[in-house]
Amino acid sequence: MTRTLEWKVGLFLSEEDGTTKARAVLDTGATTLTGHGTAHCNPQDIDVPEIGDELAAGRAMSSLARQLMRWADRDLEAMGAGPSDGRTASAAMTGSRRPGDAR
Repeated sequence: MTRTLEWKVGLFLSEEDGTTKARAVLDTGATTLTGHGTAHCNPQDIDVPEIGDELAAGRAMSSLARQLMRWADRDLEAMGAGPSDGRTASAAMTGSRRPGDAR
């Protein structure tokens, strides 16, 4: 089966009082997921807005990725399928293992 899809991700940033907020929105056409991230400038540090943007955006994208992996886990479970090593897709993404798993 061959198919092509386009999922769109929008990344929205705002900054106020040394705090940068990011919102990452994934639109699949059928579902929308939203990830959030923040970055705070330490008052003793030089304020470099680009660094706050990068940190907040990265955290929002990471949040979005975790949600997408949980979504895949639920879909796999609903089909009676799962990873062969017993880990969930989201655990595989982070490298987490279940208690008792060999390293």
